Amino acid sequence: MDKKALGSKLREARKSKGYTQEVLAEKADIGVMYLGEIERGIKMPSMNIFIKLIEALDISADYVLRDELSSGKEYVFDEITNKLAGLTPQQRKTAADILDAYLRNL
Repeated sequence: MDKKALGSKLREARKSKGYTQEVLAEKADIGVMYLGEIERGIKMPSMNIFIKLIEALDISADYVLRDELSSGKEYVFDEITNKLAGLTPQQRKTAADILDAYLRNL
């Protein structure tokens, strides 16, 4: 995976959690400027920093490292799971109700 794709996936995960760069940088114990460079694809994080970031975001390395063109079932499930993880319990229930209603009407 190239630096831009990696940075984009990390930014997407950060935003889905509702974190600012400042919050994520603090959770991962890295500098805000460095995080910005990673997200913009300017810098590639070391393995240690990468692990800190995915742990702070509570996502799997597989989710971040998968090729964006992948359309496999697991990728879709991971993407949905990661989006739901950033919601409150009430928001998750609402999302599940909406999905249930949608699937019943297919």
